[in-house]
Amino acid sequence: MDDELTIDDTVTRWAPGDRDGRPLVVLLHGYGADEHDLFGVVPYLPDGIAVASLAAPLTPPWPMPGRSWYPIEDLSSRSPEPTTAAARALLGWLDAAASTASSVALLGFSQGAAVSLQALRLAPERFDAVVALSGYATPGDLPGDDELRDLRPAVFWGRGTNDDVIPSDLIAHTALWLPEHSDLSGRVYQGLTHSISDDELRDVRAFLDKWLERIAAG
Repeated sequence: MDDELTIDDTVTRWAPGDRDGRPLVVLLHGYGADEHDLFGVVPYLPDGIAVASLAAPLTPPWPMPGRSWYPIEDLSSRSPEPTTAAARALLGWLDAAASTASSVALLGFSQGAAVSLQALRLAPERFDAVVALSGYATPGDLPGDDELRDLRPAVFWGRGTNDDVIPSDLIAHTALWLPEHSDLSGRVYQGLTHSISDDELRDVRAFLDKWLERIAAG
């Protein structure tokens, strides 16, 4: 069943402008949100890029708006398989809808951040940068992990001191895992809860500006 997850591209929200051949930033929302949730960050992103905001493939099991990338209703959601299935769905969407992008960066919040890092681990060569906000790296080993140690792609990890949503053991794991598998930058924001601040968005903009500079430099 996990391998059957697909992303509905008919509801993908694209920023206005040209897409073909441009660097692409893919936005991945958190639990209970949808493709509109992160679109408010678009004005903070660099000019001259394409931006796509995706809707996660699952519907939470109780009546509520929004979507989810993987279940969180029991402890099995801590295993890598549901996150990996969502990451494979993301890779399938890229193959079908964004094959002409000159470079791809992922920007995920919470669940979307976990899926972004998992997709990087499944296909290290597909992504040149990842922004992981209020999220974590899923425990467990994947075949691409060794390649990541060599490639060391650029990753920005931002989180708040007052975020009580992501369990402390996952934060501790991520704090050890990311420096070994990426060129890590980021910041812990004093007083920030499970959310995104203006200061964080300014740091994200600086990180993505450097991504575009690397592309331009070849």
